[in-house]
Amino acid sequence: MADNLSNTGENRCLDFIMGNTATAPTAPLKVALVTAAGTDTTNGTEVTGGSYARQTITAGAAVSGATSNSADLVFSGMPAATVVGVEIWDSAGTPVRLWYGNLSASRTVAAGDELRLTAGSLTLALS
Repeated sequence: MADNLSNTGENRCLDFIMGNTATAPTAPLKVALVTAAGTDTTNGTEVTGGSYARQTITAGAAVSGATSNSADLVFSGMPAATVVGVEIWDSAGTPVRLWYGNLSASRTVAAGDELRLTAGSLTLALS
């Protein structure tokens, strides 16, 4: 997901690099699944129903401007849906969307299915 920071994420990165403000997001960061993709300024349409819940993402230190999820992200008890992308949110009282991107291929799941993003499959890059 190169160049898919939300405008808020871009501003926070720039503020951090320029030393203008403390910009750390409220941990932990959560991955949301979406059925309609978002943009820099608009949230995607998040999956709802079943036992779906956002999952916590962990990642190793960045290398060459990129990092990826260090553990599988498992969404169990999914509702029937076609997932087209993901978004990464912080855990603030009013969560802030930091990143968004399309999956390399949409995934259709039936009610009760599990959707798994294996370790290393969700790459976050700055370019």
